[in-house]
Amino acid sequence: MSNIVFIATSLDGYIADKEGGIDWLHSVPNPDNNDLGYNALMERVDALVMGRNTMDIVLSFGIDWPYTKPVYVLSNTLTKVPAELEGKVFLVQGELSSIINDLNEKGLKELYIDGGVTIQNFLKEDLIDEMIITTIPILLGGGSPLFGELKSPLNFELKKSETHLGQIVQSQFIRKR
Repeated sequence: MSNIVFIATSLDGYIADKEGGIDWLHSVPNPDNNDLGYNALMERVDALVMGRNTMDIVLSFGIDWPYTKPVYVLSNTLTKVPAELEGKVFLVQGELSSIINDLNEKGLKELYIDGGVTIQNFLKEDLIDEMIITTIPILLGGGSPLFGELKSPLNFELKKSETHLGQIVQSQFIRKR
C-alpha cells in the first residue's frame, strides 16, 4: 500500500503562481509531449485522492475528464458531483487515515494524492510514502507552496533523480520509517 505524490514545483517550491495559475508548467519547450512519467504512474495507481480545489482546476481546463481511475474528492461542502462525473468521482470526508483505510479495504492500495492542501494535510498525518517531484527551472516569487508546516520532521530517501528535456529535474523520494 502506498500513497504517492506526483507533482511539479517551481525552483522556489510553488505549485501555482500568485494568481493560482499553472501556465508556467509549460515554460520549458516539450516538442515531443514527453509525459515525464505521468502515464507510468497512472498505470501503477488504483485511484486518485484530491481536494475539491484541484478537482475545480481540472474542470476549468474545458476538456473531458482526464482520469480513467476512480477519483475520490475530499470535500466538507459538496453534496454531489457534477452529473457528467457520476460513477467517476466520489466525495469523501472525515479523517484522512480512515478514508485511506476504507479505500484500501476496497482493494485500492496504490493511491495518487494530488492537490497542494491535500498533500500538506497528508504529510501532517505522515500518510505519504513516496513523492515524485518535478522541478521546473522558474522562480515564481510567491503563490501556492507545495509544503507547509509539520508537527515534526519527516525523513525521505532519494531513490532516483533524472533530468528531462535538458532542464527539468525529477526526483523520487521514499519515506524512511
